[in-house]
Amino acid sequence: MKIAVIGQSLFGQEVYKELRKDSHTIVGVFTIPDKDGKADPLATEAEKDGVPVFKFPRWRVKGKAIPEVVAQYKATGAELNVLPFCSQFIPMEVIDHPKHGSIIYHPSLLPRHRGASAINWTLIHGDKKGGFTVFWADDGLDTGPILLQRECDVEPNDTVNTIYKRFLFPEGVKGTVEAVRLIAEGKAPRITQPQEGATYECIQKKDNSKIDWNQSAEALHNWIRGNDKVPGAWILASLNCFVSLFLSAAKGQPLEIPGASKPGIITKAGLVLFGNDNKALLVKNLQFEDGKMIAAAQYYSSGSSTAVELTEEEKVFAEQMKAVWKSILSNVTRIEDSTDFFKSGAASMDVVRLVEEVKLQASSCQLQNEDVYMNTTFQEFIQMCIRKLRGEDDKEELVVDYVEKNINNMTIKMPHQLFINGEFVDADGGKTYKTINPTDGMAICDVSLAQISDVDKAVAAAKEAFEEGEWGKMNPRDRGRLIYQLADLMEEHQEELATIEAIDSGAVYTLALKTHVGMSIQTFRYFAGWCDKIQGSTIPINQARPNRNLTFTKKEPIGVCAIVIPWNYPLMMLAWKTAACLAAGNTVVLKPAQVTPLTALKFAELAARAGLPKGVINILPGSGALVGQRLSDHPDVRKLGFTGSTEIGKHIMKSCAVSNVKKVSLELGGKSPLIIFSDCDMDKAVRMGMSSVFFNKGENCIAAGRLFVEDTIHDQFVKRVVEEVKKMKIGDPLDRSTDHGPQNHKAHLDKLVEYCQNGVKEGATLVCGGKQVQRPGFFFEPTVFTDVGDHMFIAIEESFGPIMIISKFQCGEVDDVLRRANATEYGLASGVITRDISKALYVSERLHAGTVFVNTYNKTDVASPFGGFKQSGFGKDLGKRNCCCH
Repeated sequence: MKIAVIGQSLFGQEVYKELRKDSHTIVGVFTIPDKDGKADPLATEAEKDGVPVFKFPRWRVKGKAIPEVVAQYKATGAELNVLPFCSQFIPMEVIDHPKHGSIIYHPSLLPRHRGASAINWTLIHGDKKGGFTVFWADDGLDTGPILLQRECDVEPNDTVNTIYKRFLFPEGVKGTVEAVRLIAEGKAPRITQPQEGATYECIQKKDNSKIDWNQSAEALHNWIRGNDKVPGAWILASLNCFVSLFLSAAKGQPLEIPGASKPGIITKAGLVLFGNDNKALLVKNLQFEDGKMIAAAQYYSSGSSTAVELTEEEKVFAEQMKAVWKSILSNVTRIEDSTDFFKSGAASMDVVRLVEEVKLQASSCQLQNEDVYMNTTFQEFIQMCIRKLRGEDDKEELVVDYVEKNINNMTIKMPHQLFINGEFVDADGGKTYKTINPTDGMAICDVSLAQISDVDKAVAAAKEAFEEGEWGKMNPRDRGRLIYQLADLMEEHQEELATIEAIDSGAVYTLALKTHVGMSIQTFRYFAGWCDKIQGSTIPINQARPNRNLTFTKKEPIGVCAIVIPWNYPLMMLAWKTAACLAAGNTVVLKPAQVTPLTALKFAELAARAGLPKGVINILPGSGALVGQRLSDHPDVRKLGFTGSTEIGKHIMKSCAVSNVKKVSLELGGKSPLIIFSDCDMDKAVRMGMSSVFFNKGENCIAAGRLFVEDTIHDQFVKRVVEEVKKMKIGDPLDRSTDHGPQNHKAHLDKLVEYCQNGVKEGATLVCGGKQVQRPGFFFEPTVFTDVGDHMFIAIEESFGPIMIISKFQCGEVDDVLRRANATEYGLASGVITRDISKALYVSERLHAGTVFVNTYNKTDVASPFGGFKQSGFGKDLGKRNCCCH
């Protein structure tokens, strides 16, 4: 079809490009004249393609079409006019001329919000739904028949900019092209606009955007975000950019505002304003009449920073930037320190270009558009860039409402709120629950309890960080540097992390320091090194001769990854799954176990302080039924990693399949066999057997759920084990001499008691233990069962506690014990202890498990992949291949 594109801007440019891809012939582009010597992007694109471009200053004079202009238009022979974004008045002689007439893109759901400020009024009215309409042009103002509509949710904190970038621009381009396709196929509808619900609002300009203070905080919020940067809602200075509801108490310097019911407050987070309902909202940025923008938190300190002296290398960068400014500001003869970017004619699309040019020159200098608006002169701009390159830029201070405790000869500071989009926030509705110290059964603190709406906010933040934020565009080496900085910060806080782990999960402090925290640090360091080594392949094509063509593959990040972890190793499970996701460039929404949320929240604080951008890490303490289920169902989550029970793993797998076929990795239950042959080193066998069962008080996914001991050494082995068990010190996990701490929580303790009762009932011999320790907290005695038959409940089901299950096998019956060891639906780990290397290899090759330990146990390493077979799950943690990529 022959099409005339009438309009302007980047939106018009994208529509033009997509129409050409759809094999339509663009017979002419009609756009606005050059401004300050610069052509509109639509004109630039068309001229590059050799398409005729017309830049009429106007189409009519005194209400009448200009004959010469109309004649030039008609000469193109257009069969359809497409108006993607047009600021000029187009006469009806042009609108009605083509065979198929004219269609117009409008950024609202007509008949609501007719007029040029449709997006603004969608937000000002607090609409829950927004969208766009492609309609047939008539002689009314946005009144023509509807051809196509698409709608989207309006988020509470959307601005004109965010909703435009997220939906109205990308989907609007697709929708306009789809409308043309329907016309070409003869399937385009003409639906008369209803009169009911029709609105028309005036164009928002500076003179009608002053704030009326006699409104609620929500109405003020909508007014400010609806006016956005242009025209900008104003008081003494213009308020614009990102605005969000702010409900917590504010402390800071007062700012008198004429007409307001009470003064505003300049805080570290921004400017707090109050509605007539005494509720509050937060303004992040301020813009003055001269166009200068600052962070609202800097209102009383703006302009006070000392200029930095540039090094020789930095002077070279400054000269490169001066050349970039000169190429953008082509009407300026010389770029001086005082040259103002906007006063010299730059527009919003020039801001985008400048930001991208900086990234090309210095990938580690990740600018946002607001950085340019806040540093408008060349000197301010260079100073800001240099500070960012040095890591000295003023970042928004992280606000943390700590719970502090003096314990373990230190003061630990624990965040207790949800962590969403770089901020600690209360759960929706202020919901909380108490996390319990298993050592004494007493509450540690109240923790925010995430709701479904909080999950949606966290996923949205992670998605924006991946698709629009600096994380997704960051150089892999810079990403690795940030992850390594995080590991360094974790190491600085390792004693605090280990103490929190001990009081929240019951882990013995010395083990928490070495394993829970120590291996977590190693994991982040290991994957930091993989960031710039995730590579594809180059593959010769057999059919390519004689051209010798090649194909190549790329590994790309998946997107938003959800992680659901258990309570036995709260920090280490977080590290195993999160580090790989981050290394590949993904973003994360993590649900810690509801009973052990505190180290995950402390990790979130350290991640923010290490410089990870907002939205990359999000932590949501809450129930599995609510938070875990929503993450499984969420359409914007592209992968879910889960460690937990087989029953829940099956449910998650089903939900992930039904929702959007998201990728899944599962590390589930285990009943790992350990086979001990009579030719073993008995001292080592006892030591490894004890470790395989009682390590981390038995709360260990790869724990040996069943020991098969050759009959000739069975009695000796049991005697030695019981002697060692009786030496174990049960007590406070913070006591350095404690061997065995409390079980994680009361419900688990009760299950262990019931588990042992089942064993006794079925006829197994309880050698020692089997009951709760009579003291405060959730302590359970290390337990040993012998004479366990293959049919018994305790031989089949996992205890996930300090319970050793011992069965005999006849001397020399290697294949028979292998059959018994493999007679389980689980396959996470296994082990063999023997001096005979041939026997060790024979057995290890035939054990059906993801990991086989030979003459050792519990030896995991960050470089070695970890995962299970059968109903113990699939997918791997750790190792080279676990970087979460497509």
